[in-house]
Amino acid sequence: MAYSRIAIVTGATSGIGEATARKLIASGYAVVGNGRNAEKLAALEQELGAGFCGAAGDATDSAVLEQLFTTARARFGKPADIVVANAGRGLGGSVKDADLSEFEKVLKINVTGTLTLLQKAAQKMLDNLDYPKCAADIVIIGSVVGRHISPFSAVYGATKFAVHALAEGLRREVGPKGIRVSLVEPGIVVSGFQEVAGYGSELVQNFEDKFGPLLYGEDIANAIHFIVSQPPHIHISDIMIRPTRQDYP
Repeated sequence: MAYSRIAIVTGATSGIGEATARKLIASGYAVVGNGRNAEKLAALEQELGAGFCGAAGDATDSAVLEQLFTTARARFGKPADIVVANAGRGLGGSVKDADLSEFEKVLKINVTGTLTLLQKAAQKMLDNLDYPKCAADIVIIGSVVGRHISPFSAVYGATKFAVHALAEGLRREVGPKGIRVSLVEPGIVVSGFQEVAGYGSELVQNFEDKFGPLLYGEDIANAIHFIVSQPPHIHISDIMIRPTRQDYP
């Protein structure tokens, strides 16, 4: 089967990443999905069919990220022209109270791993660019707290501030050459993110009571699809998506 575009999606085993993989495949794209859960990736391959190829491994490992691009070309016959940098994790708590024993792990996946993927994507896309005939997209998942400082997640937000800076720097560098770099900044999204970040059930319920209905991965996936489905000359640089009742952050 000929696929209209080839995407790489990190963090594809749950939440925004899984929803994005599903949305892109439903739109006729092929997807190489990365995550650490090999069993979940195998299940997605069975469910989603030939258009989905799972690639298990740690998204902070440069060799694993390199293999995603190799797999895309080998499996689908042409290089990836969409990269969704989604892998990441949260860390609850303020500057005063956050558990800093977890910070190095958060920094490694949210910033170092994302930077490594962005660098590889930009270099490889420039080598295969056919603008304005074809689009090339790098989509980065940021956060509302990467733009609006919130005490309850300031330490996590600092990593997203860094990611936002990388996104804007890359956009200014490769946008004029024909590669679109888009930053998606979600508000509160219901997923496994909250548990990994150490957010208690009481806090999550408070979000629901105050801001609900909250967002789900499918809502963010729809925005990502909207970005990458635009004609090549249209570059959507930033989208912030909140639940309607979320006033802040």
